[in-house]
Amino acid sequence: MLIAVMMLAAALAQQLAATPELKIPVLDARLGGDCSADFTVKDAEEKPIYAAAIYVRVRYGFLGIKRADLEVGTNSDGKARIAGLSTKSKPLVYHIEESERETTAEQDVKTNCQATFEVTLK
Repeated sequence: MLIAVMMLAAALAQQLAATPELKIPVLDARLGGDCSADFTVKDAEEKPIYAAAIYVRVRYGFLGIKRADLEVGTNSDGKARIAGLSTKSKPLVYHIEESERETTAEQDVKTNCQATFEVTLK
């Protein structure tokens, strides 16, 4: 009986060790730059929010005439990333929402190329 319990415990330990890390959803804007924005979205109780939507309209090119509307959702850890942003883009305003909760975050890629946002939706 003791051997069976030990074997079961060893099998469970192997399963836990083999659990792959969650991949962070990455949206590549492909705007010719290496700037990015990393997001961690949580609720008022500091719990990660799954499938929160992050929207941004990127204006770039001569006089900001060209536009790209981007959207990415968070994983179960509340994380997401937008990559491939150019320093030639206009300042960005991210709209983060889930159900009835929403907020915004701002990034000026000229001064903050690798931005990290910890966002709380209340």
